[in-house]
Amino acid sequence: MNVVSYHPDPSEFAWTFGGAPAAMKVNPGDILELWTEDAFGGKVRGPDDVISKVIEFPFVNPQTGPFFVEGAEPGDTLAIHFVSIEPSRDWGASTLVPLFGALTSTHQTASLQDPLPEIVWIYEVDRARGTVLYRASAGDYSVELPLDPMHGTVGVAPANLESRLSLVPDAHGGNMDTPEMRAGATCYLGVNVEGALFSLGDGHARQGEGETCGVAVETAMDTVIAIDLIKDALTPWPRIENDEYVITTGSARPLEDAFRIAHSEMVGWLSEAYGFEKLDAYQFLTQVSESPLANVCDPNYTCLAKVPKRYLPSERAYADTHAKLKDVAEAYRKAR
Repeated sequence: MNVVSYHPDPSEFAWTFGGAPAAMKVNPGDILELWTEDAFGGKVRGPDDVISKVIEFPFVNPQTGPFFVEGAEPGDTLAIHFVSIEPSRDWGASTLVPLFGALTSTHQTASLQDPLPEIVWIYEVDRARGTVLYRASAGDYSVELPLDPMHGTVGVAPANLESRLSLVPDAHGGNMDTPEMRAGATCYLGVNVEGALFSLGDGHARQGEGETCGVAVETAMDTVIAIDLIKDALTPWPRIENDEYVITTGSARPLEDAFRIAHSEMVGWLSEAYGFEKLDAYQFLTQVSESPLANVCDPNYTCLAKVPKRYLPSERAYADTHAKLKDVAEAYRKAR
């Protein structure tokens, strides 16, 4: 087992998928111990640190990476298994951002209403108790919420020499903002360029489905991942597998197109991996699918299609890569 540790200096952050030089080379089978900064670059620390004062766009949502995976070529699939995701600070930040979010005017959904005010909420993160503390900005109400760490942004370099801002989710992955990207999950990403050039960031101490205001409980993360490479396996859009579900994603605007992509991709996955005829897969999906919204605030919206594995035939996807990487994760934990 080869373990690689990487804690980037702020000067080493990537701000795009594609167009950034590789931070280092890694190999399939490696374990990576990584640190990621929060989406604000650690600059939102109190109620006066509003985005318009502390962030210089487009330098938002810094990524750790990209990593060049030896042997990865277009047409392959990169598997990233999240061994652990743990907040590296005892606080997280959330905020309202003018002209950003699902319930306000944006530059893409224009209206004459004034932008929402900039307000900052600071959450206490209790790692020992597994909680984050919400406090209302107006009034005395507070409540503990369960800690549920995840990564909002995971992706590879896009195809065709494209460079995409780290805020954008699309077929390469990126800022999908789904709580399903938590410890124990395996993310499958189609490789578009030599080396894949994958990055991750945007750690959330917790986030509701849809990320309605556009900002979760943003915090820095200590994350361990195991990586593998599946040769000659096409994955057109990011997929996720955990112990209970197989999950497909779609990112687009309008929202119904994101829904269509995710569910069309699931029909394809059921056909290729589980032996369904296409229209049988469509009918099956209609009866068993769960369709949570990942985000309805980013430049593209992201929708998921989830199918419980208990309803599927015994065949396993991607040559049982998820189970193999779980074994690697367990071996890593025992070795530590």
